[in-house]
Amino acid sequence: MATSKTHEGRVALITGASSGIGAEFARVLARGGAKVVVAARRADRLQDLVKELEALGVEAMAVSMDVTEETSVMAGYDAAEARFGTVDTIIANAGVNAEGWATDLPIEEYDQIQAVNTRGVFLTVREGGRRLLKSEAPDRGRVVILASMGGLHALTGLVAYCASKAGAVMLGRAFANEWVRPRISVNTVCPGYMLTDINEEWFTSEAGQKMVSKLPRKRLMPIEALNPTISFLTSDAAAYTTGAVIKIDDGQQID
Repeated sequence: MATSKTHEGRVALITGASSGIGAEFARVLARGGAKVVVAARRADRLQDLVKELEALGVEAMAVSMDVTEETSVMAGYDAAEARFGTVDTIIANAGVNAEGWATDLPIEEYDQIQAVNTRGVFLTVREGGRRLLKSEAPDRGRVVILASMGGLHALTGLVAYCASKAGAVMLGRAFANEWVRPRISVNTVCPGYMLTDINEEWFTSEAGQKMVSKLPRKRLMPIEALNPTISFLTSDAAAYTTGAVIKIDDGQQID
């Protein structure tokens, strides 16, 4: 079956792409025909994914990027631009978490969560936006920030995470407002609980299964659940969509 090339001509950069939903987003954009740049702190961990993407018939590359460090973010964009030209499609996906009561959370862990989930989003999106604003076609810009339903609802035992994701949600709205005239579309996606490489051990444990049984639909979402929304928000079709905050959580948290 032929695949529609919805992203042909686009250059996409995805942070936190070494596993889970970041890698899945890279596949979505590659299937759409985009040139794909996958970013993580250790580029060597991305080589198998690059080969997988190239097997789909697109050009792909890996870049080292620590989203908490401005010089690292800039260097990652420089490498991507040197090979493919201006990055016009950005998915700020890198994120970390630490569970536990606020009274027990070491301040170093709190700071690291904010550094990746909020500062990292700011640096990733700002650098991409700077370059888009200098390009000949800033209106091709598509930015997607991965936040969480925890940015909209208080989740038990995740104070620092929720605070960081609430910051990411507001960054998305603020960037959309700042770049509304040059027509760069900036949108935020807030997923619910999903089964990923990182949390599989927990969710397959007795405690994790008990938690799943209490969800309204008694199931976790697969990572593929986000694909249609990500495909739309990173395509030409999203020209009239900006500043949106889209929660995809299978009814796990309903106001």
